[in-house]
Amino acid sequence: MGLIHFGDKNHFCVPDEKRYDESAIRAFCTAEGLAFYDTACEVRRLKDNASDAFLEVVTPTDIPFLLARIPNCRTLVTTGEKATEVIASRYGCPVPPVGGFVDIVMPSLSSSSRALTRDFRFWRMPSTSRAYPLPLEKKADAYRQLF
Repeated sequence: MGLIHFGDKNHFCVPDEKRYDESAIRAFCTAEGLAFYDTACEVRRLKDNASDAFLEVVTPTDIPFLLARIPNCRTLVTTGEKATEVIASRYGCPVPPVGGFVDIVMPSLSSSSRALTRDFRFWRMPSTSRAYPLPLEKKADAYRQLF
């Protein structure tokens, strides 16, 4: 986000320390209307690595419940294969290509909403993990399309 929005990949880093400035990140996300949450509340790693290929979703997140709490949300973004599969499976929609999106319609659970459905743009972005084999600048280019 620092590279995309401020032209500096270290924008959210604490100078001379190997950590991020959490308060600056929270302030930025609040100002930009960004919210983050996992697509699973409970997972099991089937092998001792970070690969989504060996991740089992035990308890998926109740996404409709979360979205009912943020009625102005119209964009969902995933950054990993497993998270993308969870959303696509839950809503019976196609899996977007990496760096691309599909438009989906979801049932609305909001009691204050007269609409029975909500339209969303569902983006699948490249993983932000250093292990994902794509240079940072290429990842940033994909995220610029999202923003």
